[in-house]
Amino acid sequence: MDIASLSIAMNQSKVQQSAGIALMKMAMNNTSENAGQIMEILEGVSYDTNLGNNLDIRA
Repeated sequence: MDIASLSIAMNQSKVQQSAGIALMKMAMNNTSENAGQIMEILEGVSYDTNLGNNLDIRA
C-alpha cells in the first residue's frame, strides 16, 4: 500500500470517528433536554403521598 492511499484511509477513518462523536453529542443533548422537560412536568403533578403504603392481601 502506498503512502497516498494510506493517508486517504486514515483521513476517512478520522472523519467517520468525528461524525460518530458529533452524532453521539447530539443524542446526549436531546436526552438531557427530554429529561429536563419530564422533570418539569412531574413537578407540576399532585399526588397522594399515602397512596400505596398499605396493602390488603386477604382473600
